[in-house]
Amino acid sequence: MVGVGAESPPTSALPGHVAATKMAATWRRFAPAAPLSLGLRALVKESRGPEPGAAAWQLCGAVCLQRAAVVSREKHQMESAFARLLERMELEKSLYSDHELRVFEDEERIRRRQANDYDSDEDDDVGQDIVTSQDLEDMWEQKSRQFKAADRVQDDINKDRSTLNRKLDEKLLLLTKVKVADEEIWLLPQSNWKPGETMRQTAERTLSTLSGNELQAAFLGNAPSGFYKYKYPKAIRTSSNVGAKIFFFKALLISGDIKTRKKEDHVWVTKSELKDYLKPKYLKQVNRFIFDSSTTRV
Repeated sequence: MVGVGAESPPTSALPGHVAATKMAATWRRFAPAAPLSLGLRALVKESRGPEPGAAAWQLCGAVCLQRAAVVSREKHQMESAFARLLERMELEKSLYSDHELRVFEDEERIRRRQANDYDSDEDDDVGQDIVTSQDLEDMWEQKSRQFKAADRVQDDINKDRSTLNRKLDEKLLLLTKVKVADEEIWLLPQSNWKPGETMRQTAERTLSTLSGNELQAAFLGNAPSGFYKYKYPKAIRTSSNVGAKIFFFKALLISGDIKTRKKEDHVWVTKSELKDYLKPKYLKQVNRFIFDSSTTRV
């Protein structure tokens, strides 16, 4: 036992847990007291948001409404050659159809009737009007000549981009014209966020407000597909409203069309046509979450 005034043994001579306790007590005696401002309350206070007077951004929900391709696109030369190869392989391995079997029966019936030892009593269809396979083929040929396929380009001839009846073999995207300050620009449909809404609900409200519930669409998930922010023109920019932060949500058009808006206020365009309407920085962000298989053809 160490008496009063006796020299304390070195830390290395003490048991491990006793040495650690002694070192901690020594550190507490000499360490400065931590200010109360560094406690949990201060951290929570700092995480609540910007201080009054700091720059603020308007939150917006935008919808990237896509119309899927209506018809299949034209095949490339390689795709056409491969399709013909598959058809030939399928034909070689397939069984005869009912019509082909009927052709064989008609040919056999004709051979019997042309034979010298033909006996008409052996046929059950004597005296009846027989429609042969050749008669059927002639009738089908006449009907096929009367059939006229619909035009694949539709309103592309009139260069009308406000209609859905264009570019039927490609995906179309909806753009709307909005006025920002004194400038009219093209954007994906968007609306300002309202308190109590989720960003997806803001995008859904954008679509219903735009078309008056004329468009039926399916939204693809609750998370945004893209993000973009821009500053307002200096004429309308304020210290409390610097610009907008836009969250994009993708949706697929199920049915309907826009009939309540003027033709010059909206367009349905392909991904390659976006550059004719959108500004470069905005277009760069939109292209990051739009995939179009027609642009990857080789």
